[in-house]
Amino acid sequence: MTFTTRFAPSPTGPLHLGHAFSALTAFDMAQAAGGSFHLRIDDLDQSRSRPVWEAQIYDDLHWLGLDWPTPVLRQSDRLSRYREALQILWNQGLLYPCSCSRADIRAAASAPQEGAPLHGPDGLIYPGTCRPNTPPTGPMPDTPLRLDMARALTRLDPPLNFIETGQGPEGETGTITPQDMIKTVGDVALARPGMGASYHLSVVCDDADQGITHVIRGQDLFTATQIHVLLQRLLGLPTPIYHHHRLIRDDTGRRLAKRDDARAIASYRAMGKTPHDIRHMIGL
Repeated sequence: MTFTTRFAPSPTGPLHLGHAFSALTAFDMAQAAGGSFHLRIDDLDQSRSRPVWEAQIYDDLHWLGLDWPTPVLRQSDRLSRYREALQILWNQGLLYPCSCSRADIRAAASAPQEGAPLHGPDGLIYPGTCRPNTPPTGPMPDTPLRLDMARALTRLDPPLNFIETGQGPEGETGTITPQDMIKTVGDVALARPGMGASYHLSVVCDDADQGITHVIRGQDLFTATQIHVLLQRLLGLPTPIYHHHRLIRDDTGRRLAKRDDARAIASYRAMGKTPHDIRHMIGL
């Protein structure tokens, strides 16, 4: 099995030091294992994606010394693939249409059961407003769709775990407790309005189709991994080995975001910094 990993940024703003750390970590690990590093463009959100930012991604990563096979996989070209995966889940009776707006979800989730979390890896934990008592039948609608988490979990035999070579933000390993997912994850959205598919569905399909054996990414995505492993099992796809790494933070301890233009790779390039300087700054 050839070590194969990837870096999948969204072209919605400039890459910053956190992106540099993740991309370089994945590239270095692939190089050390004699494997392959892929670049993938997560441009499902066409309302925010811009060609200029995509071009900047290529330029910044090449400047850092990274290379990858071409052509680059772009998620906006794969909507039919995601639709096929949704159809499989629909045929299993695991999806249902959801007409709730974000405001509806916030209002319904504002008074959670005592001790129940309000937020999960998919944002606000969906309170189940549109969840039917029995699976919908007939053709799959072209509307927002959610996964019936409780029903999906009954379809799988334990264990629902994964191999973790890094760690979660609190030192977690790859152990998943399925019944906890009902309360702490909820019915995640798999088809979103204006995007066709959610991040969770698209990343699972893409990793499988690209033969990704090792997913290397930040600890902020650790809790989402249980969703991805669940979808892999439901869709009959392989589960990669995961490595969640530390995050690069600002002086106040906050995780860097794309609004942090002062820490953008392009800003440091304009200041005359070198790729070696960037590696030193992020501890590589």
